[in-house]
Amino acid sequence: MRNTIVSLLAVLFGLLAGAVLMAVTGHDPIEGYKYLMQGGLKNTERIGNTLATATPLIFTGLSVAFAFRTGLFNIGAAGQMLIGGLCATAIGLTFDWPRAVLLTAMILAGFIGGALWAFLPGLLKAKYNVHEVVSTIMLNWIAYWTVYYAVPAYFKAESLETESRLLPESATLRVAGLSEMFDGSFINLGIFLGLIGVIVMAFIIDRTTLGYELKAVGFNRHAAEYGGIAVNRSIVLSMLISGGLSGLGGMVQYAGNAANIQIGILPSQGFDGIAVALLGANAPGGVLLAAIFFGLLYSGRGFMNAMTEVPPEIADSIIAIIIYFAATSILIERLVRRFRGRLSLNRPKASSQPGKGD
Repeated sequence: MRNTIVSLLAVLFGLLAGAVLMAVTGHDPIEGYKYLMQGGLKNTERIGNTLATATPLIFTGLSVAFAFRTGLFNIGAAGQMLIGGLCATAIGLTFDWPRAVLLTAMILAGFIGGALWAFLPGLLKAKYNVHEVVSTIMLNWIAYWTVYYAVPAYFKAESLETESRLLPESATLRVAGLSEMFDGSFINLGIFLGLIGVIVMAFIIDRTTLGYELKAVGFNRHAAEYGGIAVNRSIVLSMLISGGLSGLGGMVQYAGNAANIQIGILPSQGFDGIAVALLGANAPGGVLLAAIFFGLLYSGRGFMNAMTEVPPEIADSIIAIIIYFAATSILIERLVRRFRGRLSLNRPKASSQPGKGD
């Protein structure tokens, strides 16, 4: 309940700050928010696009949240997305298998690629206590340049060197029936993979011995080791799972929302996953709702800009402010406690004097 209140207050403060920014720049906040919501929810197609936009954020949010819950800070989701997407794209462009087999292989390749990219930071953390923030940031850029080299060298499009060849229809997550259900939006099977990921993470974290051990290591590494838990193995395994989730985010981005992979772009969803995890209080259900909310903001900002001339940077500012308040949740908690304390002080106390009939 406390985390829910903090998250809702972070969103409220972000929206209020956005309203102030709109007013200061000479725009009507009510009109701006009306078109922002319409841009993501106006019709079935826009709802589908919002869900599709949210799908990679579900995976990167789960990735960061899983690492947080186990005492790690995986800031390398962007690089893990790239490598996962590259591995999935390589499978899709290389093999001509039946669609079910090909997509399964691409999903596995995406997860394994992201997991392997997170293995080194996990190993360095476990063996030499190298902070994972430093190593994952460095690997983000190694992933960037790996894709920058590999795509033109092995998977170059016929007319452009800046992107890979288009995946065949059998190697994408797009399904005509699902798209038609949402009036031609680019929603795809990735949303179902995201929902499965939420359920699986919740089960692992809260219902398994593995989840208990990983959380114990996150709470207190030395106490967990004293209790007989293999701490180093738990750290590496946590990073593998976290990286694998980000790799799946790359797979659904480049084989679902898009049909190829481009060079020279470090996916913003990797960093936005940090905000999604913070706003979702590192809980799988909270991550799902936070990802959909961010998907709504991203889908609606273009429509808001087209209809009102409100700069799309306003939506980015709203997101940044929400991240700030979610990251500094301790300040909001203090405000909540102070407010509750004042309420309790203002309540009339029951009389301690005995009644007349005593």
